[in-house]
Amino acid sequence: MSERHASDTKSPGASAWNVANALTIFRIALVPLFGWLLLLDHGENTRDRLIAAGVFVLASVTDRIDGDLARARGLVTDFGKIADPIADKALMGMALVGLSVLGELPWWVTLIVLAREIGITAMRFVVIRHGVMPASRGGKVKTLLQAVAVGLYVLPLPGAWHLVAVAVMAAAVVVTVATGVDYVLRAHRLRRTSPRALAKAERRRAAAARRASERQARRDRHTGGGVG
Repeated sequence: MSERHASDTKSPGASAWNVANALTIFRIALVPLFGWLLLLDHGENTRDRLIAAGVFVLASVTDRIDGDLARARGLVTDFGKIADPIADKALMGMALVGLSVLGELPWWVTLIVLAREIGITAMRFVVIRHGVMPASRGGKVKTLLQAVAVGLYVLPLPGAWHLVAVAVMAAAVVVTVATGVDYVLRAHRLRRTSPRALAKAERRRAAAARRASERQARRDRHTGGGVG
């Protein structure tokens, strides 16, 4: 799940048909439009690049707005918790892949970022039965750095700004990897220390103690029978 909605709990009685989810769906619909504008004319048309950047900013803004609305109005739903990270990853994935296709961003950067995003999202779904991992400050910084870096790459800026874009993207990759490792460690701790995990461990200990007691009882009966 995304760093934002991962810490939200479902609002009782909230319908999936609400304005927050509508904004999420709108963001998903913007993804192919953004990709088309970015790749149009091999990315060489300044006007198209400016419009693409505008669409990216609009989609990024709706990402913040739909979360705020969902929490403020009690509109957090299962659909939103699933659709929101899909929208986030689709937008960022389209941007990174598009920039790599244009030859403006190394493919290894795209692969590292997407592997982290998809992997951590999948991991969140796996450990959700043990509990929810709240959003970390590092995760929020990562999201901001990625958005700023992609925005700088998409904009048709002068050559000097390219160095700024590279620097911000480098910082984004470092934070992306670091927060990914942190989430893996937190997930491992959660699986070991959650009430579900502790209860399961207690059942295992009880079952082991019961089996040991039964084995001892059988040995005692066997020993008693031999003496008799």
